[in-house]
Amino acid sequence: MASHTGIHLNLLMKCENLQKVGAFKIRGATNAILSLTGSQESDGGNPNLTVITHSSGNHAQALAYASRALGVSCQVVMPSNSASVKKDAMRGYGATVTECVPTLQAREDGTNEIINNYRREGKKIELVPPYDDVHIIAGQGTLVLEMVEQAKEKGRPLDVLITPVGGGGMLSGCAVAAKGIDPGIWVIGAEPEAANDAYQSFTSKTFVPSVDPKTIADGLRTSLGQITYPLILKHVDAIHTVSEDQIIRAMKLVYERMKLVIEPSSAVTLAVVLYSREFRESLHDLVQKREGNKNELNIGMVFSGGNVDLTALSSLFANVS
Repeated sequence: MASHTGIHLNLLMKCENLQKVGAFKIRGATNAILSLTGSQESDGGNPNLTVITHSSGNHAQALAYASRALGVSCQVVMPSNSASVKKDAMRGYGATVTECVPTLQAREDGTNEIINNYRREGKKIELVPPYDDVHIIAGQGTLVLEMVEQAKEKGRPLDVLITPVGGGGMLSGCAVAAKGIDPGIWVIGAEPEAANDAYQSFTSKTFVPSVDPKTIADGLRTSLGQITYPLILKHVDAIHTVSEDQIIRAMKLVYERMKLVIEPSSAVTLAVVLYSREFRESLHDLVQKREGNKNELNIGMVFSGGNVDLTALSSLFANVS
């Protein structure tokens, strides 16, 4: 596609919406459980082990799926306003779901209560955080290892990588992996304006928590973590925000043109390319930095998941042209 600045943009989409459980989170969840069990075999697993997490949905589904595959039990604490399709899916994978009010504090309190109850009864239970964990971060970063190789095979080596940012597990893991492969890859986080705590934290270099954000991108409502935030400050080049209307427009375009099912949290990456003024203003500088100084850029975008409430789509799209 040609940008408004005259620079040709080659868009490459990493479709994590086609993953098991419909999201990239299966990568980190599997890696985290394997780090606890020390085995890659699903030969009965460890039925005496329970893993627990708090999540807005995709991580919980991934942990539930990976737990069943690797033979451990799973408990999930999640916000009551998470998409119903996500709640139903994780129960289908065998997890026990406990709902709470949609704040980080409520999620953490509910998780700690269950952990304490288990341990009082002498049962083994391990917390697997949704994003602020080195094993989760490393697992999420594997998508970039694949994407960089796939882009090279297509003759479009990545110049720019854009991922959504909520808690920062994917963005930090992908940034570390991308910079390790090629320090010249420009790494961008994409975030809703209505949940812009990562943008504020990044620009001010002071942590800003997410407090009851109001965005349709339910997977991006969480705060950055104590591990992910420093990694983002060190390895990410920019964070850009987009409006709710822009997210819906980008999502609708993917449905109409690409025939792919993505959730609003996925659409923020394309919305940044299409609508972010800050992104457009950075393009000429990015071209100047690349070897050969060609008037084009290869943009890698992550479609992070496709778990959307289909019954809500018609009303969602009805409000945009």
